[in-house]
Amino acid sequence: MRGLLLVCPLLVLACQSSKNSLPPGALNLPDVPLSSAPFDVVHCAFKETLDQPYVFLELRGSYTATGRNLPELAKRMTEQGVTPSGPPFALFYDDPADVPIENLRSRIGFPVESVGSVRAPLQADVLRSSTVAYALVNGPYPEVPRCYPGLLAYVKKMHWALAGPIREIYHVAPSQVSDWSALRCEVQAPVSMAP
Repeated sequence: MRGLLLVCPLLVLACQSSKNSLPPGALNLPDVPLSSAPFDVVHCAFKETLDQPYVFLELRGSYTATGRNLPELAKRMTEQGVTPSGPPFALFYDDPADVPIENLRSRIGFPVESVGSVRAPLQADVLRSSTVAYALVNGPYPEVPRCYPGLLAYVKKMHWALAGPIREIYHVAPSQVSDWSALRCEVQAPVSMAP
């Protein structure tokens, strides 16, 4: 229980420490309209991202378990004195329609200011700068993948191809809201010109 109490402040701090975060009560207007279930319409745009160092846990198996590893990641980071520089995110590498559930690859991570040495099971890497198509989604985080078809339709409409794992950035900690509709996730799809 004591370990869990140490992890919770780290999660709250990380979700609030985004470089774009505003003071409590400030109006934070997204740069694209929020998309909501049932995702008949998914509002998308594109932008360039910069190199982002991050610390993560490498996972294999059902994507539904990826987010459940966030407390373990936060605990390991606290033990090793690693401080997040922004909200947590997940990377999803495989299409569940093409890859058996037990072989699905994902990562749960936190951005950091710089990649230092970390001890296993933590690992460190850098998300390289890229063009990403993205959508901002509100509602329960397990519902977020329902927006993927709309985001991927936008990628196709722009004559791009998916060029890396889909990234979900969790901007609001579930422990900080009383209504799931207040949760905010940014879904990014790295892209390149279609062949």
